[in-house]
Amino acid sequence: MKKLLLLLIAGILLFIGSSAFADEQQEAIKFFKSYVDAANNYSPELIKMYSPDAKIIRQVVKPDGELVDVETDTNTYISQMKLSQKGAKMRKYKNHYTDIKAAKVDNGYKISSLRQPSGEKYKLKTYMVVQKQPDGKWLIVEEMMQTKVQTFLKYAKK
Repeated sequence: MKKLLLLLIAGILLFIGSSAFADEQQEAIKFFKSYVDAANNYSPELIKMYSPDAKIIRQVVKPDGELVDVETDTNTYISQMKLSQKGAKMRKYKNHYTDIKAAKVDNGYKISSLRQPSGEKYKLKTYMVVQKQPDGKWLIVEEMMQTKVQTFLKYAKK
């Protein structure tokens, strides 16, 4: 009887724990979707979605298929984003995301997807690690986006 009671309590705790995990995972996906909306609408809120010390990676896909990681800091990335937004907004540039998946990782949730830039037929890999802060706000702590824009290569560490 005692074992049965312990098993029942353990089952209830497991159910409650997995429910909380599922709720938080859904929050992470909801945050990602709000990021996509902010990015596609050129919202100034976008820059507030990044942790000040986020790891930003642009993975350049070279014409021969070679992949080159180009890392930058959050401040540089946000400065570049602000500059490029004006031209992108005039061209009505947007990214479309498919195959959105979330997985729990040590420092938050990794949201993986495929990104299709406006006017292109191809899709590129992307992921971001989002982390819930003590105040309940979600922030991007790591981001990797593949790109075919070769000019990023001039920033690659040699």
